[in-house]
Amino acid sequence: MTSKELRNLPSVGQLAEHKKALILLENYSRKSVIATLRSILDEIRGDLVAATAGGSPVSIPAAEEILARARNELERAAQPGIRKAINATGVILHTGLGRAVLCPSARKIIGEMDGYSLVQMDVSTGKRSVREAHIEALLRELTGAEAATVANNNAGATLLVLNTLAKGKEVIVSRGQLVEIGGAFRIPDVMKQSGATLVEVGTTNRTHLRDYERAINENTAALLHVHTSNYRIMGFTKTVGVDELVTLGRKYSLPVVDDLGSGALVDLSRFGFSSEPLVRDSVKAGVDMVTFSADKLVGGPQGGIILGRQDAIQKVRKNSLMRALRVGKLTLSALEMTLREFLDEERLLKNHPVLRLFSIPQSTLRRRARRLAAALEKAVPGIDAVVEKGAGMIGSGSLPIEDIPTWIVSVQHPALESGRLGGALQLENPPIFSRVSDNRITFDLRTILNSKEEQTIVRSISNIVENAQ
Repeated sequence: MTSKELRNLPSVGQLAEHKKALILLENYSRKSVIATLRSILDEIRGDLVAATAGGSPVSIPAAEEILARARNELERAAQPGIRKAINATGVILHTGLGRAVLCPSARKIIGEMDGYSLVQMDVSTGKRSVREAHIEALLRELTGAEAATVANNNAGATLLVLNTLAKGKEVIVSRGQLVEIGGAFRIPDVMKQSGATLVEVGTTNRTHLRDYERAINENTAALLHVHTSNYRIMGFTKTVGVDELVTLGRKYSLPVVDDLGSGALVDLSRFGFSSEPLVRDSVKAGVDMVTFSADKLVGGPQGGIILGRQDAIQKVRKNSLMRALRVGKLTLSALEMTLREFLDEERLLKNHPVLRLFSIPQSTLRRRARRLAAALEKAVPGIDAVVEKGAGMIGSGSLPIEDIPTWIVSVQHPALESGRLGGALQLENPPIFSRVSDNRITFDLRTILNSKEEQTIVRSISNIVENAQ
């Protein structure tokens, strides 16, 4: 293609004066529109030159086509970075997709925060109060703990506790509990940042109570128990339970800290899973401090819950790090409403999305899978949609060896390679996340929340395939 032929491509100025550009200029800044048009024209020129060099036929796109492309790019750029997405992966607590789906009451209270709000004021006195007072009252009732507070996540909660109890001193922990959590954050690293010195005892697979006792000296500040929620060591193993550690701690006047990780407020065996340690049981055993996530099995917003003895929690509150790691009003309000759901056992499964996703009957998932497959075959000519049994996951390091039986729809279309279709779905509004297996896209009905999301998947695939042909 010659430079003369390239001159037939509309200029930025000509495009900006086009009547369809006026709509763009009404909705977006002139700077953004001009920059987008310039970028698109540069890409088109590059594509035209490359096509000519390869001997392929070329054509100059019309102004309307270029402006339509600009509209799409401007709309995409204007979308909020954090927004609704459809999770068809089967991973219930998907870290990349916000982990727990918030319960309706939590979403409602956040939507009502359209003015000032009660965060740290006592309405009866008009004086400043403890910002997590409502959370503390709920956690006392749910777990039996004397007191509680909240940090920004469980790593922050553990950091706060260790810094409060053991800065400049030693903390004893089993070598088999030196876990690495998401994002390559490790318990030894958290402990180092807290200012405490790690003392490892036992071996990877076997640790005895005598190992802890032998390591105790005048510089020991605490005994730490870490629940290995994101992996399991099986076979020839031996661990020391928190009740044994509490007895040892009392013997030497040492506080015991239990990092429960995911943190279960209800018995998960009712859903067919192996039992997770309950927060209430840890408190009952006499542990001085318990930490766990608010956004995993609790099902709330991101946060790290700390509970235990009144005097220990007061020390944490007075730690200067508390201000750096504390949570804001949106987190507090959503967490409060989430915890309230646990007060009513009858309503819990109905109103708690995470627990509800655990308990969906296989017959319901199969029926919905058949409905989705039938809708796809009706709306997308040439698509192959197969209903199959599948296995989902809890995710976020919770119950790592537990698969959840489920039903999936596996699809393939001759016009689109599966990886390309999966990538295109992620660019939809809302983005749709699925899995690719054996060159097929799979949609897990357990994490597709309702029929509206099913319809969105059908519509999006139909549009993608139509544009690809």
